[in-house]
Amino acid sequence: MELKGSCHCGSVKFTLQSPHPYPFNLCYCSICRKTAGGGGFAINLSGRYQTLKVTGKTHITVYRARLRDASNGKISKSSARRNFCKKCGSALWVWDPEWPELVHPFASAIDSDLPIPPERTHLMLGSKAAWVVVAAGPRDKKFDEYPKESIAAWHQRLKLESE
Repeated sequence: MELKGSCHCGSVKFTLQSPHPYPFNLCYCSICRKTAGGGGFAINLSGRYQTLKVTGKTHITVYRARLRDASNGKISKSSARRNFCKKCGSALWVWDPEWPELVHPFASAIDSDLPIPPERTHLMLGSKAAWVVVAAGPRDKKFDEYPKESIAAWHQRLKLESE
């Protein structure tokens, strides 16, 4: 499925191909909550990085999140690159060199109509803010950390892949 997206002010526009367009993964980690806002969670989709076409690249800035090692308290930078519009602050997509063939646009930046998922996955609940109420449906899955099931595997299991 072709996805079209943009930032709030319209300075950045992008398109990409996604075989996994269902916005089902709701992430409650502090990074997503603080950088993307919106209800205390962010929703990432999955697309093919080589199909990403961007206009307004000069208006993009990249943030690499700070990570604290739980065992020793040391701070390091995430390898993931969170792309934002530097004019309006809209979160656009995440790209990580560990998986260079993938790009993960935020559903909040997508202008195309997205399909409604039959179930959702609420992840990183162990680090959600206390004020956030998890509105989970009867088929929804909940995880304190990352689930083992990938975005691709979720789409495959529910037979929801598209070209």
